[in-house]
Amino acid sequence: MSGKVFIDSNVLIYAHDIDQEAKRSIALNILAELFSNRSGALSPQVLQEFYVNITRKVAKPLSKRVAREIVDDFSTWCVDVTSAEIVTAFRIEDEAKINFWDALICASALKAGADRVLSEDLNAGQRVAGLLIENPFAAKPPGSSVAQR
Repeated sequence: MSGKVFIDSNVLIYAHDIDQEAKRSIALNILAELFSNRSGALSPQVLQEFYVNITRKVAKPLSKRVAREIVDDFSTWCVDVTSAEIVTAFRIEDEAKINFWDALICASALKAGADRVLSEDLNAGQRVAGLLIENPFAAKPPGSSVAQR
């Protein structure tokens, strides 16, 4: 595997949600490490979820202008999603017994060449379609690193 790490929208949301101090610090560290290692990946679905949530659903929303700049900044990590990934998501949904949107995250991660998905929404420690699911906001053993394992 390439060592790519696919991030779900909650990582981006927490990095920009000033009301979530502890999770914000974790998310910012993750993003900095992934930028440094050039190992981050995400999909249009992640950017869409981020935009809607950070401009409408957090206690102190970002302006559309600022949120759009963030989306633009992270677009370099974006993998294109085609009908082939949707078909892959159907298979993952059935095999892993997860919802379609989470399955599409996994299908996108596979296309990006990721070996791990950082998400608060999936079951940490689970393997889905060969991808290791990690919850970066759960307690970690001392000395563990997000981008290098």
